[in-house]
Amino acid sequence: MTQPDLRDALIIQLGRIAPEIEIDTIDTAADLRDEFDIDSMDFLKLITALADEFACPIPEADYDQMRSFDEMLAYLKVHAK
Repeated sequence: MTQPDLRDALIIQLGRIAPEIEIDTIDTAADLRDEFDIDSMDFLKLITALADEFACPIPEADYDQMRSFDEMLAYLKVHAK
């Protein structure tokens, strides 16, 4: 899967969790939970949705590798099928 495909899919899933987020204005290096006040349940929903969409299990131990938009993209680039 290409980087733009991953980015588009991440934007869609993030929009489902937090529809008020304007993707064009986010700091892609910032912690999403802090920047948009995403609680732990919404973060878990986002991780689960990404794992389902890309058929890649995401163990809880890897959550810290996915704090920002950029980190999520990098993680998915390596693990997505």
